[in-house]
Amino acid sequence: MKPPRHSESGSTARPGGSGGQGPAFTLIEVMVALAIFTGVVAAIYSCWTSVLRSSQVGLAAAAEAQRKRVAVRCLEDAFLSTQMYNQNAHYYSFLADTASDEASLSLVARLPKSFPRSGNFEGQPLRRVTFTLEPHAGGGKALLMHQNPILFEPDVEEEQNPLVLARDVRAFIVEFWGPNSREWEPEWLSTNQLPRLVRFSIGFGGPGRKLQEEDVVTRVITLPTLGVPASLAAAGPRGNLPGGIPGQRPGMSPPPGSGPRVIPPGGRPP
Repeated sequence: MKPPRHSESGSTARPGGSGGQGPAFTLIEVMVALAIFTGVVAAIYSCWTSVLRSSQVGLAAAAEAQRKRVAVRCLEDAFLSTQMYNQNAHYYSFLADTASDEASLSLVARLPKSFPRSGNFEGQPLRRVTFTLEPHAGGGKALLMHQNPILFEPDVEEEQNPLVLARDVRAFIVEFWGPNSREWEPEWLSTNQLPRLVRFSIGFGGPGRKLQEEDVVTRVITLPTLGVPASLAAAGPRGNLPGGIPGQRPGMSPPPGSGPRVIPPGGRPP
């Protein structure tokens, strides 16, 4: 065995090294390692951005689908809760402007507590609801809903900030079942009466997009066509009619001697 060589300074030199230092990476090895590390980071970033974009697209699609369901449900609830009192029919007018694919509709309904924004009208379920299709600030058109308690002045906040039921609405069509024609008619002119059947269609799609059949949602609703009679609308706190007989129900014959008495001319009541 050969004895180790000593340098001039007296330190022992390691085999394969110089000056007492170990083996080092070459410049090519460092560049290859950096290239591999850069590729791994780029792959991780690409996967992360793809997942993020997919998540955003999925959330947007889910939110849009939910808005569509809310818009259709609001229209269904409003139609099914429509009210018409015969004694004051002019306050409960059923107004429909359906001359084009951008219909507007206004009706009075006794809305449930689950109806949107019912918390702003506590104790006032009987409200006038108006649906309109108007241009939206983000582009395209949106289906808007205004509501206000009947016989009250319009709420300023509600008028300035209506509820956006759905965005990117291409068409809002309302049709009515004609009592004489037995067909769907585009207009309803009897504002003091309710149609028997209503068919509405909402077409969803952004600007420049061709409307497809699957983008259109159509519903047929049966309305309560009978208005509330004046006798029931004027019922007192105990169920007695103004000017009626206590304890007498509508349609019952009055007991003998309790009805109105006829006094002959010039005579005196007994």
